[in-house]
Amino acid sequence: MKLGVFAVLFSSKPLEEALDYIQEQGLETVEIGTGGYVGNAHCQPAELLSDKNKLKEFKEVFQTRNLEISALSCHGNPLHPNQNIAIEHHQVFQDTVRLAAKLGVDTVVTFSGCPGESNFSLNPVWITCPWPSDFSEVVNWQWEEKVIPYWQEQNEFLKEHGVRVAIEPHPGFVVYNTETALRLRKECGDQIGTNFDPSHYFWQGMDPVASIKALGNESALFHFHAKDTRIDQQNNALNGVLDTKSYSDIANRSWIFRTVGYGHSEETWRDIISTLQTIGYEGAISIEHEDGLMGIEEGFTKAVSFLQDKIIKDKIADMWWA
Repeated sequence: MKLGVFAVLFSSKPLEEALDYIQEQGLETVEIGTGGYVGNAHCQPAELLSDKNKLKEFKEVFQTRNLEISALSCHGNPLHPNQNIAIEHHQVFQDTVRLAAKLGVDTVVTFSGCPGESNFSLNPVWITCPWPSDFSEVVNWQWEEKVIPYWQEQNEFLKEHGVRVAIEPHPGFVVYNTETALRLRKECGDQIGTNFDPSHYFWQGMDPVASIKALGNESALFHFHAKDTRIDQQNNALNGVLDTKSYSDIANRSWIFRTVGYGHSEETWRDIISTLQTIGYEGAISIEHEDGLMGIEEGFTKAVSFLQDKIIKDKIADMWWA
């Protein structure tokens, strides 16, 4: 495994400056945003695909710093009922896949998407319970009429380009947990796997270790985000984890995103990293920072220090044990 970062964290910096800083921290991989909800500050796929010189220059800024691109990420909703949004996010996804193929990057990260409740919807509709029966009918319609046909087609597109997609399970989208991630892969094809972000599992009350093992058993874990969640026990006891309050309302939320090690213990994160090793994961540990209690540099450097310590110690332990 190699330690890296999701570089949208440094979107305010020019690419070269961001990569210099990342290299100085001793990281080996970079995940690059290409559009959708995460933006494209450092990479515009359509532009690079249409200009060989710009594509060559883009490759070189990584090669000269000995940094590997772990994934191109275009988190979006290609199933959005607003066709303007759906078409835009679909185009960005396909351009990102084409660009990944030209760069020799094997993984593209995105969301599964979420349709509305019918062909007349204006906004996505995410169902959280099976009753009244209308809700179950909507879920079935979404999967059968929208989700499965779309991702079956994209699986073939991915296969043609020798690229795989790492779907990030996230509430609000049809793939939000282990079961739905594995269903999408089973229904639509083996080019589809997951981008595993423990913070989304912590928030929903799932066990990341158990989920990593389940995904590993199906060879379905393609990429990994390092991000933590802190559960506010008092607020959670009163209101549960379904929380629509602003992320800035930290004092009143049931949970908030934290830098790794600030939501769960060192032992928990050691178990997560060890389980990744157990299932044979050899990809990136890509730091993602969304901690409302820390600035960008503070959160990033603390995550780097924490994870470098854990990964190095685990590797030494494995070598000794062998």
